[in-house]
Amino acid sequence: MDRIYLSPPHLGRHELNYLHKAIEDNWVAPVGPNLDGFEADICAAVGVPYCVALTSGTAALHLGLLLLGVGPGDEVLCPSFTFVASANAITYCGATPVFVDSEAETWNLCPQRLREAIEDRLRLGKKPKALLLVHLYGMPARLTEILALAQEFDLPVLEDAAEALGSQWQHQPLGGFGRVGVFSFNGNKILTTSGGGALVTYDRALAERARFLATQAKDPAPYYQHSQVGYNYRLSNLLAGIGRGQMELLPDRVKRRREIFNWYKEHLAGLPGLAVAPATELPGSLSNRWLTTVLLNPAELQDGASQTTATPETVRQHLETRRIESRPLWKPLHLQPLFSSAPMYGGAVCEDLFARGLCLPSGTAMGDEELHRVAKALREALS
Repeated sequence: MDRIYLSPPHLGRHELNYLHKAIEDNWVAPVGPNLDGFEADICAAVGVPYCVALTSGTAALHLGLLLLGVGPGDEVLCPSFTFVASANAITYCGATPVFVDSEAETWNLCPQRLREAIEDRLRLGKKPKALLLVHLYGMPARLTEILALAQEFDLPVLEDAAEALGSQWQHQPLGGFGRVGVFSFNGNKILTTSGGGALVTYDRALAERARFLATQAKDPAPYYQHSQVGYNYRLSNLLAGIGRGQMELLPDRVKRRREIFNWYKEHLAGLPGLAVAPATELPGSLSNRWLTTVLLNPAELQDGASQTTATPETVRQHLETRRIESRPLWKPLHLQPLFSSAPMYGGAVCEDLFARGLCLPSGTAMGDEELHRVAKALREALS
């Protein structure tokens, strides 16, 4: 049997047109028509005027924090339930992440815990420099409450939409709700440039600053002069060509990911002790359903409903015997040895999600045969 991967790249023929053109015209450096066009495509998709395409989502997070003035000794509020890159970028700046628990409905930042964290840091005389807001697995966070808190306490927001390209809140694309937004185009994302990222903003000065820092911070001189530290973060024109072809497919890719989520929700409904979650979107929001995730013995099944003794790890191992890749949910960052000394507010929700959750194959190229293989393997694992 062919292996079913978790979220593999899904390329079409569009990308070749842009790649061939770049090679024919000898535009292979981190400058050129594809790069300009890719940035324009992202601006159009997200509804923001400025975009800087970069080598990775992590690079975008790093530059975004620098643009917000984060530096050594500062603290940045960040969800614990996210990929490590979110917090790593904070440490790149010499700052400290202050972790906040999730809420159970969207799995994103809990507004109540966020207020608790802000007020406690203020009592300690340590006002956070910024808020790093993540939309986990493509699910929009509680933006109304979270942005209100950011405004109340005068906290600039870096919106980490690395997993959420194509998701919406109140009919507006995610990525444009913070002072700076970032996306990832890693190979496992809903669209890919193989490796890449982007920073978006409504502020022209911030975009120009990001582009300056991303190209080694070269001063305007006829020779290489540098007055401050810069970075080699600009995306190549070749990879931007892949991105241009991929951007043409965004509506179809979102549609297919959502179809896969709904297929799982329907066909796994009868399995003992398992539920596709988070099952519902907040009113006015739309998730791209980047990855379909499930919980074992979730709370809604605990009142007389059938349970399972299986664990996410035993299920994952069984799927491996059927050549099916799955993955645990993100391990909370406050449980990581790297961040064991970082402040944490709450923790019970994200720890419970990690203990009971699993990501299922969700690639947009999957057909019915592959989906039925996954469902069959899950039935075996839970029987």
